Amino acid sequence: MKKTVFEITKMDCPSEENLIRMKLDAIPSIKHLDFDIPNRKLAVFHDGQADQIETLILELNLGGQKLKTEETDQTQFEENSNQKILLWTVLSINFLFFIIEMTTGLISKSMGLVADSLDMLADSFVYGISLFAVGGTFIRKRRIAKLAGYFQILLAVIGFGEVLRRFFGAEQLPNFTTMIMVSVFALIANGICLYLLQKSKSKEEAHMKASMIFTSNDVIINLGVIVAGLLVNVLNSNKPDLIIGTIVFILVIQGARRILKL
Repeated sequence: MKKTVFEITKMDCPSEENLIRMKLDAIPSIKHLDFDIPNRKLAVFHDGQADQIETLILELNLGGQKLKTEETDQTQFEENSNQKILLWTVLSINFLFFIIEMTTGLISKSMGLVADSLDMLADSFVYGISLFAVGGTFIRKRRIAKLAGYFQILLAVIGFGEVLRRFFGAEQLPNFTTMIMVSVFALIANGICLYLLQKSKSKEEAHMKASMIFTSNDVIINLGVIVAGLLVNVLNSNKPDLIIGTIVFILVIQGARRILKL
């Protein structure tokens, strides 16, 4: 058996891990995938050559690069029997906060919260695809992924339209207090999700897990909405909220494009 190590520079959180797992699902020669998210490394244990594996990883545009391929005698791998429970847990947390942020975003007139809710929904899609397609055929998984990707793009385009309407119209200021409070809770929720998933797969030190959490895209987005809420109050303008909303909508579309490439 061979072990090929890849560096994935844009692998910031378990969402990218699940995308990679789905992408490589069709290769029967792969025996095990070992993810090291804090160090952005992926070790693939496989038979035969690594050319097809490398090609599929590069297609995801996550900054993948093959570092080395070596022979290995390792044939036993630790299987996590609680993986489904954990996936259901993080899916539920993400979907719950999608509903919370979408509802509070519409009530408080914050496009930042609405956009962040779609980012939560995007993560839910990724975890949901992994769960609902378990045991299914590769074609079935691709169909589910394609449906999820197009749905994300549709929601993001609708969001862009609303941003433009509010940018050129005389729209009421968003409630900055609601923006900040909800984003803080979303920040905590993302931290819990990432911690649970990493705890299930590795025995890294706590500071390594914390480092991974605070460099994730989801956490950065939450912090961006909090900053936008503060600027809305200081500048007495809805423009900071619209700007962060636009940025997050772009990230949602980029995530959808990755799913469609599966």
